[in-house]
Amino acid sequence: MPTTIYRNATVFTADAAPFPAVVDAFAVTDGRFSAVGSLDEVRTAVSGAEALAELDLGGAFVSPGIIDSHSHLTGFGNALSKVQLRDCGSLDEIQQRLLAAREADPEAPRILGISWLFDAIEGGKPTAAMIDEVLPEVPAYLDANDLHSVWVNSAALREMGITRDTPDPIGGEIARDENGDATGMLYETAGTQYAWNFLEAQHTEADTVRALDLAFETYLGVGVTGATEMSLNAPQVAALRAIVARDGRLPFPITAHWIIEPSGDTARDLAAVEGIVRLRDEIAASDAAPWLRIAGVKLIMDGVIDACTATMRAPYANGSNAEPIWNAERVMPVVAAADRAGLQIAMHAIGDRTSEIALDAVEQAIRENGPRPRRHRIEHLESVADTTIARMAELGVTASMQPVHCDPAVLDNWKAMLGDARGEAGFPWHKFREAGVALTLGTDAPTAPHEPLPNLYIALTAGSVLSPELPPYHPERVFTPAEALTALTAGGAYAGEMEDSCGRVSVGLDANFIVLDVNPLEAAPSALLGARVLSTYVRGEEMHRA
Repeated sequence: MPTTIYRNATVFTADAAPFPAVVDAFAVTDGRFSAVGSLDEVRTAVSGAEALAELDLGGAFVSPGIIDSHSHLTGFGNALSKVQLRDCGSLDEIQQRLLAAREADPEAPRILGISWLFDAIEGGKPTAAMIDEVLPEVPAYLDANDLHSVWVNSAALREMGITRDTPDPIGGEIARDENGDATGMLYETAGTQYAWNFLEAQHTEADTVRALDLAFETYLGVGVTGATEMSLNAPQVAALRAIVARDGRLPFPITAHWIIEPSGDTARDLAAVEGIVRLRDEIAASDAAPWLRIAGVKLIMDGVIDACTATMRAPYANGSNAEPIWNAERVMPVVAAADRAGLQIAMHAIGDRTSEIALDAVEQAIRENGPRPRRHRIEHLESVADTTIARMAELGVTASMQPVHCDPAVLDNWKAMLGDARGEAGFPWHKFREAGVALTLGTDAPTAPHEPLPNLYIALTAGSVLSPELPPYHPERVFTPAEALTALTAGGAYAGEMEDSCGRVSVGLDANFIVLDVNPLEAAPSALLGARVLSTYVRGEEMHRA
């Protein structure tokens, strides 16, 4: 087996023992790290190799490959070709962007946009009529920045068949006027069950494969060598298996969670859990197993603060509050059944009350099913009580958080909706660290920018990538470079139950690593904003070169 020694580098291992966190060399044999340490130690360890080569990295910085621990791969791939609206500061800018897209492709059957912000619309209440002003005939579907709402025009409402008689799904709302007619906003499960399901039905397997190919290629270019997919569905499974059949592999390994939305029928929800178990076992016995693992179930417990759909302990500034999408009665039996089947449970919980319900469900599952190793996780945790953080530490529940969600450039509306001290107490990374809660940092692409280095910049500074001139949001929370890099790599592996195969530069693990032109451990954080990933390796194979 050929062995390559990589030398003359600053290698951050994310591995505290038996090696120091930083070494200067490592060797790769047959896709795995075969030696890690000083150059002399590495040369000695692999001296008996039949075919031996050395590669001088010229003093570059090496890290384990980034694991995006919360991603939506198909949505990300599709989003890359949608009209980008995150930087639009007003309705007029959004309208002009949509009009330009239509003029650029006048034969397109639909206009698809993504990442508009609520505070770009005066009053925060978008309507179909606003889009109709520039796109009166072609259907338009615009995903909100948080991907928890879809803003559509009248042509899209007609295309989907939404009328005043169309019911609100459990956990969702079709915004309506005083006459009961839809006004153009689909919140939470109304967006997924009406808009997204309709659009997905227009896609072929080839369309989904193209979206995944683009997502993988883009991720590799920014140093991502693994991901946890948080919205797996049947078309995506078919497309991933098609890629494995075509290429014999995926570009990098992924773990995946299947979303279950509440049906209102507990028996039906429990049947969905049984279906995930069958799929898990089927994939584990297939040719896709080395690259795709069905980890568990994803439960979107509430919405988002920007739309006042996250469930809070106290009302929003406007006096409203939101019921959880999965209330305690619905979620308890589903979590218990998933836990009993050995599935990992990932629960989206943004509001401080929602994360309490999520932990109640985990505790109930432990009582029902007895003690055993578990690695359940809560996603986002934007507003969270101190008591919840302490309970997470006690229960061994992982905190999966996304620094890019608190870029100061997108927080004005978030803080305004809360309207009190809670607006200055969000995203308390430091409290999780102090409590000893396992942390992983992802991006939630495409709800936020997918690039790991800007994500790392926000974790180190609490500053803005989108508008660097803005003051940071509570910099007392920030990570040290080593803490943040570990959370982006080894933390992602741990959260995804992949730590035995990747996430660290450590002997025996897959040689997934990246080469950067900046040393995040020593450089000023601002250097990350212009940094490049020079190379990305997956299982010892160079998959990207700048």
